[in-house]
Amino acid sequence: MLRKVKDVPSPTGLRRLLVRAPIRLYHWHLGWLFGQRFVLLTHTGRLTGQQRQVLLEVAGRDCETDAYLVASGFGVNAQWYRNVRQDPAVTIRVGRRRAAAVAALLTPEECGSAMAEYATRHPRAAAQLMRVCGLQVDGSRADFCQAGRDHIRFVRLTPVGAGHSGRPSGEAGMRGSR
Repeated sequence: MLRKVKDVPSPTGLRRLLVRAPIRLYHWHLGWLFGQRFVLLTHTGRLTGQQRQVLLEVAGRDCETDAYLVASGFGVNAQWYRNVRQDPAVTIRVGRRRAAAVAALLTPEECGSAMAEYATRHPRAAAQLMRVCGLQVDGSRADFCQAGRDHIRFVRLTPVGAGHSGRPSGEAGMRGSR
């Protein structure tokens, strides 16, 4: 059964510097070292209007729409999530590729399904994500689904001009990145 064991604030100080250190690799044109596993998201600050960046794990990929699925472990309070909610026009970098994209927030039900699928493909990484987010799960699909529905928010990043016939619903067509 899912339990919230502690509130975990966004990283600050030294922890924030360590978490953000891999962004430098993208600035040095070494993002290809991460392969398709991470996406560098450039978004616009809702208060400042300045460009901001965050490195996020790719939780899934839809080859038909070329969309990437990413998660906000800090839920709706993550700064990047709040920014893309206000302005969904973003830029993504995956490996050596850079593209303008549109961020689409998934519904709580879609987030639950996405979290359960991610946990099926990457059980250890999903368990670690739960610990980082202050959640305790029993490892069942239902628990991961509830964690996604109630705490973890997912965002679909679709490159502009990517050929697709409409937005896929939920996790349809999303595949793991490994």
